[in-house]
Amino acid sequence: MQDQINENLKKIETWKRIIFMLIFAVIDSMVKLMLWLIVLLQVGSTLLTGSTNPNILGFGRSLSTYHFHILLFLTFNTEQLPFPFSDWNNTAQLESSDLP
Repeated sequence: MQDQINENLKKIETWKRIIFMLIFAVIDSMVKLMLWLIVLLQVGSTLLTGSTNPNILGFGRSLSTYHFHILLFLTFNTEQLPFPFSDWNNTAQLESSDLP
């Protein structure tokens, strides 16, 4: 049992993943802030114009998908690194094969 734990602690892949997880945890907090700004912008647009802004809708959808992909990576549901380590379009279009 102790040998298995020592073996696991020596795996460089695990330590690399932990570093990437820390990076994406920081990125995720910035993404959440941006999502709240989008919420406020969309509320302001609706109050002022009576309708939602389609540009903000598209950006909000794309950023929400990115946030989802970061969470999948942080929870070990995928090994695919999100943007900026992969293409933004690939991040936005999660395939079911990426999920367990």
